[in-house]
Amino acid sequence: MKELKFVDVGEGITEGQIREWLVKDLETVREDQPVVKVETDKAIVDAPAPISGIIKINISSGSKVKVGETIAYIGTKEEIGATGKGVSAPIRSDTSEEKTGKTIGKEESASNVVENANPGNTKGENTVSGASSHPQQILATPSVRKLARELNIDLSKIRGTGPNGRITEEDLNLKTTQKSQSEASTQPKAVPPNNPSQNSSERIERVQMSMTRKTIAKNMELSWTIPRATHMEMINTTRLFSIVENSKADMQSKGIKLTFMPFIIKAIIEALKDSPGFNASYDKEKSEIIIKRYYNIGIAAEGPDGLKVVVIKDADKKPIIKIAEEIQELGQKVRDRTVSIDEMRDSTITLTNIGSLGGGYLAVPMINYPEVAIIGAMRMREMPAVEEGRVVVQRIMPMSVTFDHRVVDGADAVIFMNAIKKYLEDPDFLEML
Repeated sequence: MKELKFVDVGEGITEGQIREWLVKDLETVREDQPVVKVETDKAIVDAPAPISGIIKINISSGSKVKVGETIAYIGTKEEIGATGKGVSAPIRSDTSEEKTGKTIGKEESASNVVENANPGNTKGENTVSGASSHPQQILATPSVRKLARELNIDLSKIRGTGPNGRITEEDLNLKTTQKSQSEASTQPKAVPPNNPSQNSSERIERVQMSMTRKTIAKNMELSWTIPRATHMEMINTTRLFSIVENSKADMQSKGIKLTFMPFIIKAIIEALKDSPGFNASYDKEKSEIIIKRYYNIGIAAEGPDGLKVVVIKDADKKPIIKIAEEIQELGQKVRDRTVSIDEMRDSTITLTNIGSLGGGYLAVPMINYPEVAIIGAMRMREMPAVEEGRVVVQRIMPMSVTFDHRVVDGADAVIFMNAIKKYLEDPDFLEML
């Protein structure tokens, strides 16, 4: 019999969540057949069967799993048993409170919600008058106990309406309402406060963050440790707009959606060749700047589960059409939630297309840690501009570069952005691409 474990996929990932089993419990599988999808904080990965045989699922869909944990067993009929009794470990599933949106992990399992009514009684003596010699037990989750403390409610005096007499938040809310009504009947009426009670479960909602959202939060915290500054520029993209519009029909006939992004990427790469400090990362421990002699351009892409950064590897070696194809393919994978970890690693600088969302004049994007800089491309608009003493309408695109001020200075940012501007406004450069 062989164990199927959640293996270490790198990138510092320590846990995942069983998103979907692709096979049924006790089904026959073949070697290398994908049997389960595991969602990590980076991507959704498929785990294949290590051998052929009958699979006994050990952890159910929706449950969290640590790296190295056994999620299934695969073996012969004799090893597994026709009903799976050959496996000592039962199928594990995480319990959740659907009404409150809170996930209960091991620390809030059913075995841990039973506690002595008098926690301070270390001898196990029952201090409740008239009770038997056995300690009174209270069924309540830690979240309910916390709310009870906040509302100053004695749980030993609450009769639970949940399964097996478990105390729920509704029980606490009912107790609070009854207490308020009792107090109101014996006290003069008062002017209600301007701010409603924050303890009312009807006024708040707790939403468990997805693994992707947790990763975004962690990365934003890391990004905020970077001392940053931002330089902004207005770029005349009239010629670029014309080239893209004139090429769209031909590209569509080849199944390629042409946008401005491949041209911006090419301009950034050319500008980086003269400003390598922006294509780098900072090693704080060694006080070293790590210059990257390759150009892996990260592209911020919005998916149904949050923002991800996909990477165009060695973009300097690829023509505009190839870059356009990769942007299209990676964007679709983000939307389908099939993008791999390898397709999101090793970026050297990131470009975020804020204009694709339809708004924004200027923005200060967060640096994709541990990179030195991020470029923000805003929405291209028709705006008045002066050309040879005349006011004309041109296509203008605001652009920003947010950078790590430990590595590069403001003057460097001006030089870098001026170079991007020059390339994007240069018809000869654009037509060469």
